[in-house]
Amino acid sequence: MSSSASTHSSQASALVSVDWLAEKIGQPNLVVLDASVPPVVPGFVSINSNGNFSAVPGARRFDYDKEVCKPNSSLPHMMPSAELFQEKVCEIGINRDSLIVVYDDVGIYASPRAWWMFRSMGHEQVFVLDGGLPAWIEAGQGVADAFAANSNDGNFVAAEDESLFCDFEVVLAALDDPSVRILDARSEGRFKGLEPEPRPGVREGHMPNARSLPVRKVVDETKVRSVDELVALFKDLVDDNQKLITSCGSGITACVLTLAAWEAGYRNLSVYDGSWAEWGLPSKLPVVTT
Repeated sequence: MSSSASTHSSQASALVSVDWLAEKIGQPNLVVLDASVPPVVPGFVSINSNGNFSAVPGARRFDYDKEVCKPNSSLPHMMPSAELFQEKVCEIGINRDSLIVVYDDVGIYASPRAWWMFRSMGHEQVFVLDGGLPAWIEAGQGVADAFAANSNDGNFVAAEDESLFCDFEVVLAALDDPSVRILDARSEGRFKGLEPEPRPGVREGHMPNARSLPVRKVVDETKVRSVDELVALFKDLVDDNQKLITSCGSGITACVLTLAAWEAGYRNLSVYDGSWAEWGLPSKLPVVTT
């Protein structure tokens, strides 16, 4: 775990390295979670595709795409209630004092959302494995061919901070608020309405006054870019005193931007949960295509 040198905050990085995890793995309060979701964004590739499977030894499955999510929602993997989140993570065996490390099988793609979900439920001892499973394997670490089974329910207690995820009403009110910046993680082509949206019936374009920061700009191959690179990226887009709301296609890569902003030192952060999957639906929500 490394400190993030920043003018914004002295809090530690949200990232841990493969070496750090390899040294700590097996400690009683350490819980490793695989939060992989099949990637749909061009440029992100799962090493567990094509019938392959491997996992960090001892890793448990944290499936926010199908299990730890709002039931019966028309939108994908929406945040569940605090009660449901608590129930699900207790079933996984997570305790109030658990030190959680999340990873995914792409590198840095799906795991930041799991990290932000736990933070939004009041758990601060949660970190992202930089480089994920690809970095773990590349470093020559051993892998398991199945997820670990949990033998005991945990005693995790959710203490929700509703400001860490927001809905379309919050975003709508923020469009003309100079104290808030909205960053969109989708490609520049989708942001400008030059590329079709992958979801049927979803409009093209972006929110008025939003800025574009394609997710690939904050990730170098499978790892988060350096603090200096991230500070340089964000300083031209977000003022120190602004609240930052991130958005994307469905709320996954928005969390990659949130993680990158965290590493750059920003702390007044929120993720638009519905993202473009909701905003782009035919509605009265304003869209710009230039």
